[in-house]
Amino acid sequence: MYCWGPGCDGATRAALALARLGYRVKEMLGGIEYWIREGYEVETWEGSRRLAPDPLTAPVDGGDCGC
Repeated sequence: MYCWGPGCDGATRAALALARLGYRVKEMLGGIEYWIREGYEVETWEGSRRLAPDPLTAPVDGGDCGC
């Protein structure tokens, strides 16, 4: 689950619920926008898509960002 906007805590509440069920969760700073900009795959009504990583938001040398 993701939220759009600083006033939404739906993703935080969902993460807490999943963590209480034993799942490992991690906050995704930047939300879905940065998920897409960093080159991760998303499902849309047209099917799966993956954009090239944006060098302004993702490591370009293939190295680990340390997160």
